[in-house]
Amino acid sequence: MFGESSESGILESTVKIDPSRSPFIRERLEVISEAAGFEGLLKEIQGLDAVDGFKVVFVQNPDADRVGFKKLRKIEKEVGLHLKGEAELVNPDIWYGVIKTNERWVFGFYKKNEAVWLHHVKKPHSYSTALSTRVARAVVNIAAPETDGVKMIDPCCGIGTVLVEALSMGIDIVGSDRNPLILDGVRENIAHFGFDGDVSLRDINDVTGSYDVAVIDLPYNLCSVITDDEQLEMLKSARRFAEKVVIVTLEDVDRNVEKAGFDIVDRCEVSKGRFVRQILVCA
Repeated sequence: MFGESSESGILESTVKIDPSRSPFIRERLEVISEAAGFEGLLKEIQGLDAVDGFKVVFVQNPDADRVGFKKLRKIEKEVGLHLKGEAELVNPDIWYGVIKTNERWVFGFYKKNEAVWLHHVKKPHSYSTALSTRVARAVVNIAAPETDGVKMIDPCCGIGTVLVEALSMGIDIVGSDRNPLILDGVRENIAHFGFDGDVSLRDINDVTGSYDVAVIDLPYNLCSVITDDEQLEMLKSARRFAEKVVIVTLEDVDRNVEKAGFDIVDRCEVSKGRFVRQILVCA
């Protein structure tokens, strides 16, 4: 099970995704060895094959007391001395990491996420009520844990935050919105990051075709108030063209989701200032 977490909830998927896609994981270890004690871990790594050009780093555990500089350097040195092969401290080919977690010592390949999504924060066009880039990326991850062959649509795309994140992951996504005033801004946002996306002027009720998943932010924006009946029609339309829908909403829509023929399989809350959004995964 892999989960995308936020400050106020966890979005989960039953399919494990590439952790490098996550906007919440800064660094990670691909576990090679582990033991109940540090001495036991040293014995484990002594049996590994020799590799030249490595460097060992101690990874701080955010759920434990911070380890001081001298102590962590001592740990790194001890681990390095028990590894076969030649170390390379300046330009290593391989990074190893060691961490103490849940009363166990863990050793493995160390990788630091590039945080690609951070580059997407500064878009040419934005507005305050749009999803944050981090949450948009998490929503896309939940919508499409696997990207190969997936057809996605954002029929209420707003300024295109979800579109940019999906396109950056190589997902086949199209976007549309009924507001003609924002479409040029959406296209400029997409092009600014070197992506090529299909964006059109279209109401969600006029969407045709079939998609594996849709991401829908309800309502279109805080200035576009829709009635309960209009909301239900939107969800019924989504039920017509998408097998799975990830809904972002500022209000309780459970009843209309059920009326539209969806089951809510997962949910969480995400805060942005004074706004609290619900994120529903429906199938």
